Amino acid sequence: MNNNEKLSRMKELVEILNKASKAYYAEDVEIMSNFEYDKLYDELLALEEETGTILSNSPTQQVGYEVVSELPKQRHPARMLSLDKTKEVDALVSWLGDKEGLLSWKMDGLTVVLSYDNGKLVDAVTRGNGEIGEVITPNARTFVNIPGSIPYKKSLTIRGEAVITYSQFELINSTIEDVDARYKNPRNLCSGSVRQLDSSITAERGVRFYAFSMVEPSDQELLDRIGDSFEARFEFLRSIGFETVEYKKVDAASLPETVKWFSEKISSNEFPTDGLVLSYEDVAYGKSLGTTAKFPRDSIAFKWRDEEAETILRDIEWSPSRTGLINPVAIFDTVSLEGTDVSRASLHNITYVKDMELGIGDHIKVYKANMIIPQLSENLTRSGKVHIPTMCPACGGLTEIRNENGTETLNCTNPDCPAKHVKLFSLFVSRNAMNIDGMSEATIERFIGCGILHSLSDIYKLSEHRDVITGLEGFGEKSYDNLMKAIEKSRKADMAGFLYGLGIPGFGVANAKLVVRNYHSDIEKIMNAEYDELVNIEMIGDVLAKDFVAYFTDEKNRSEVEKLIGELDFVIEESSAEQDLEGMTFVITGSLNNYPNRDALKKEIEDRGGKVAGSVSSKTTCLINNDITSNSSKNKKAKSLGIPIISEEMFQSGVFE
Repeated sequence: MNNNEKLSRMKELVEILNKASKAYYAEDVEIMSNFEYDKLYDELLALEEETGTILSNSPTQQVGYEVVSELPKQRHPARMLSLDKTKEVDALVSWLGDKEGLLSWKMDGLTVVLSYDNGKLVDAVTRGNGEIGEVITPNARTFVNIPGSIPYKKSLTIRGEAVITYSQFELINSTIEDVDARYKNPRNLCSGSVRQLDSSITAERGVRFYAFSMVEPSDQELLDRIGDSFEARFEFLRSIGFETVEYKKVDAASLPETVKWFSEKISSNEFPTDGLVLSYEDVAYGKSLGTTAKFPRDSIAFKWRDEEAETILRDIEWSPSRTGLINPVAIFDTVSLEGTDVSRASLHNITYVKDMELGIGDHIKVYKANMIIPQLSENLTRSGKVHIPTMCPACGGLTEIRNENGTETLNCTNPDCPAKHVKLFSLFVSRNAMNIDGMSEATIERFIGCGILHSLSDIYKLSEHRDVITGLEGFGEKSYDNLMKAIEKSRKADMAGFLYGLGIPGFGVANAKLVVRNYHSDIEKIMNAEYDELVNIEMIGDVLAKDFVAYFTDEKNRSEVEKLIGELDFVIEESSAEQDLEGMTFVITGSLNNYPNRDALKKEIEDRGGKVAGSVSSKTTCLINNDITSNSSKNKKAKSLGIPIISEEMFQSGVFE
């Protein structure tokens, strides 16, 4: 490669890396893996050294990316530099030399700078581009583990990482019904949570803060106390209420074993990390070394050299999603990485597949990004012979390639593709409907993608596809048997739950129970219900009645319902309870003491002839709330309408006023 070719490649790399950096720092989007970024970054760095030329917009000379949100901006008192990095333990040992150091986690969240004065938090600013960050003080006050006030009354500035735990990440994602709308990783969720304009949203996300350094204080008394010890600074921060990153003191001899100790903790670590940080224990010595244009010389980052394995690409599975997007997934001969067997990895989109020049039978290298997520790192064969399907694997409809901002994706054009109706399947199997345990949205999407689930009635024919199901990764014989048991159990069906699970527009569980009760559990009469009959049922208004009739008038819907009825045995529960609540409507709010949950109390009210509504209105008989004196919105509404607010005990005693 001559000098002109090298300069041309440098310009290309700068453009690619800056685009990825902007997406990562400013838009909370990851468009390439850390492995890919580091590989291209190192290539650019080598070319800069070879040519002696550094382009003005080179990412090797920049720190972070300009912030673009609507949050107020604030300049940092001192520029925040990024760290130089290595993947070699020997390089760490050489860097440390005969000095002592502290080795700690490099957490993968959002760097935040906290400023305290007179013991109170007065400022919280994100790292931003290293010089200017975003002010998130109201949000920081909601972090679950930072002290609002501290015993140290002089000015203090602390740097640390805001993170969200893996368990909290999974919990938040589980509340988002739309799979495609879920967060991709804890870092993106944390960044979006910390940079909210509404601090109440941040408060709900369970953000935690771990201090990793403090700006050198001007207080001589404190300096005398902590000396030049980095560890003493950590101890001081813990003594006044902060949690710090986990660290270990090391020297050149103990460093390799300590790196290994940290690496073995990754699989059980509750927090996302992307490496380690090694700092000189002697703060004064580290400070005396100064900085380069981009890096401080008192610390260095370590990233694990990703364990790679060579294998053979055997297939590409095209997996449809509810948005119509068809995602490619690599299937390859099983390899062991970081102690686990791996045989699948996401290929992201068509552009990625083309750039990698993939073809079935190619020899590829795979690794685990941050020792967790399987990714392809290299295609050794580069045959470029991948067949991009012209038909959707879920429905057989035509596919089309769309180009958005230079990225090509494959999409299903059929509006009736079952993959686009995952929510309906998910509703049907949900607890208040058919209650089929083990059929998560992810499982439903995989079954649809395999072509074994087209309609609701296909759920009761899944036993015909045992080999396909047990062949899916993570879905062995035990999972299959448990799912079949859950499906069989659901055949003994509650009629109201069944009607609710059909997804009739606006038709909830309460409406379904009213209809079932009105037609005395006669499914044929329910399917043939007329508009004039339905509107006479309390809580079934004009719109619901029309939608209900329209649903069963549709031949396709009716045929599917009849297939389902043929698979089910409806359990008709005759209530022996006295109908002493007939004509009464209750609203339930707050926590309960004597019932295991609201559904149990709701069932008792309905068994006794009453109704349960979701909101207080003039038709409400009583609001049940154990906290009668609270200022909740439901309590306020009830008081304004003159609706009695009663406790659980009052309800059980028959006191309704």
